[in-house]
Amino acid sequence: MIRIKAGVPRRPRPRTRARRPLRRALALGLPTVWGAMAITYKLTCPLAQQNSLGARIVTSAVFFAVGTGLIVQVRRSLLRELRQIRQIAGAAQNALLRPLPPRLDGLNIAAAQLSAERGAVVGGDLYEVIATEHGVRVVMGDVRGHGIAAIGTVAAVLGSFREAAHDEPDLAGVLRRLERALARHLRERARAEHPASGGLDPDSPVAEEFVTVLLLEIGGDGEISALNCGHPWPYLLSGGGVRALARADPLPPLGPFPLPAELPFVCCGQLLPGEALFLYTDGAEDVRDARGRFFPLKDALAEVVGQHPLPIPQSVLGSVFSALLRHTGGTPTDDVAMLVVRNDRKAACPHLGARGSDISGSAAGARPATTHPHSTNYPQHNGV
Repeated sequence: MIRIKAGVPRRPRPRTRARRPLRRALALGLPTVWGAMAITYKLTCPLAQQNSLGARIVTSAVFFAVGTGLIVQVRRSLLRELRQIRQIAGAAQNALLRPLPPRLDGLNIAAAQLSAERGAVVGGDLYEVIATEHGVRVVMGDVRGHGIAAIGTVAAVLGSFREAAHDEPDLAGVLRRLERALARHLRERARAEHPASGGLDPDSPVAEEFVTVLLLEIGGDGEISALNCGHPWPYLLSGGGVRALARADPLPPLGPFPLPAELPFVCCGQLLPGEALFLYTDGAEDVRDARGRFFPLKDALAEVVGQHPLPIPQSVLGSVFSALLRHTGGTPTDDVAMLVVRNDRKAACPHLGARGSDISGSAAGARPATTHPHSTNYPQHNGV
């Protein structure tokens, strides 16, 4: 299973400082010794002054050994520096997209991400789950582009969410905080890249940046509220099968257009005990195989649920990621992030715990998504 690596253990500082002078001396001294040996042999050894075939072979062997030693020493130094850089980068990336706790307020959580940028743990996808006094709040987002270039935008959006999730009493306030943080980040980035512009030029490539964002709030009774800005709706996994959590058209992504004055959120029913939500970024559905076919994400989830009616978050992620890598031949071209949240709370009533067998929302046991009384009705969404 692909997962976010844990933090890198730190070495004791006194020991590290004590080794630094020795490493520097070895890094500079060994190449000098090899070079001195080669020059000494060429100037002082009588064999090196001869032109016979045997003397030439010996001289070539000496310089080959010297060259090999230099290459090995340089390679060892570069590998050591590369390991240190990877450790620092891994620690920084884990601080940005920190590993989620396995359990949070009665919810079982598992998340994983695969970056399209080789050597990077964090790409253009973001997620976070936070328990607040208003309920458990979840964000899943996707920054335009992928890889290391998108990390700055991920940091701006995630940092704002981690503060706003606790401060704002409703999801609308959280979303507006994310919009302001993104706008501020893009202005600062535009000034850094084009100091003469003095701000965010509409013709600048930075002005075309956007982030799709899905905000969820799961109450103590399992009631789910959502605000969606251009992001795929999650799937609901239950013993009855797999279905989209909602069918409402999302708002535009954050960035290109301002948010409307009214932000109606969608009431998505209850997450019953034993049920799970599968959140993902569009890289999980847009990846193609060698024949150009898209990855059948819903079919992969249905296969997992068919084998395990009680979805286990870690098993779901492992199965889906394995199927995705088989589909792409192990080389996805876009960042992929997945998050599974299962309700492990005890049922408040004896009849809770199972939905109707019809997962389309038409059966009596199913609870289709509805809109809040203060929200407006959306048309049917067909983009999932």
